[in-house]
Amino acid sequence: MSIQWFPGHMTQARKKAAETLAMADVVVEVLDARLPMASSNPMIHELRAFRQRPCLKLLNKADMADPLATQAWLDYFAGQPGVKAVAISCKKASDVARVTGLAQKLAPHRNDAIKPLRLMIMGIPNVGKSTLMNALVKKRVAAVGDQPAVTKSQQRIDISSRLTIYDTPGMLWPKIAHPVDGLMLAASHAVGVNAYIDEEVATFLAGYLLEAYPALLKARYGFATESLDAVSVIEAIAKKRGCLLKGRGGELDLEKAALILLIDYRSGALGRISMETPARRAARATLLAEAAADSAEND
Repeated sequence: MSIQWFPGHMTQARKKAAETLAMADVVVEVLDARLPMASSNPMIHELRAFRQRPCLKLLNKADMADPLATQAWLDYFAGQPGVKAVAISCKKASDVARVTGLAQKLAPHRNDAIKPLRLMIMGIPNVGKSTLMNALVKKRVAAVGDQPAVTKSQQRIDISSRLTIYDTPGMLWPKIAHPVDGLMLAASHAVGVNAYIDEEVATFLAGYLLEAYPALLKARYGFATESLDAVSVIEAIAKKRGCLLKGRGGELDLEKAALILLIDYRSGALGRISMETPARRAARATLLAEAAADSAEND
């Protein structure tokens, strides 16, 4: 299953972001801590590399991610030039309070009323940019919603004579190259619901949880996982939660069960879960490269 989602407003958002970045000093890229690389838009990297702007990567929702995986990602990003990464929760005032100071260190020459620090908040949909903006400004200036791409236009906010923030709409990229990335993004609610089928995404998620976090499945739903596959996990959830189709003689409502699993993951009810690690992503890249090489040889 290949998931693609690039609404028309995102093309205009990219053009506007490229123009605004010429005036910004630091890119603050908000990522989902559960999938930091899959939720990192390559277009953002291209834009800031062209303008040679440093980047503060905020691994948001860190309180919902596996702490060991998060630390591995922080170590990974620490090796990238011009990048500072920090794990936060945008819902915690103490975490948000650190953001300006961390960004300031990436642009020490912008530190007074004559040369105010100009931050550009960027990221894909539904990673917490609007929550971050509202917390930084300390009032509601950005719409916050459960659906991706709530914010559709850019805005500039002068917080003080020393700090200006540009808020940008959530942007995906025109083609998600790796199907697994699309599934992770869909599971994490970063793409529109019209771009995927809940059951297919939930089956992918169930398979991953069986491999990486079987104990969390057992703790949440109360069934043993040893003899299950991804499809039977959805069936077991349906049985446990009484998901039945009306007038169908007790037939399981797998669509409803799939949505229960997705909501439990998205809300953190399942526990602290990371969908990828640097090592796991590197291994997957190697397998993809080998598969591509084999395909080229057979052509």
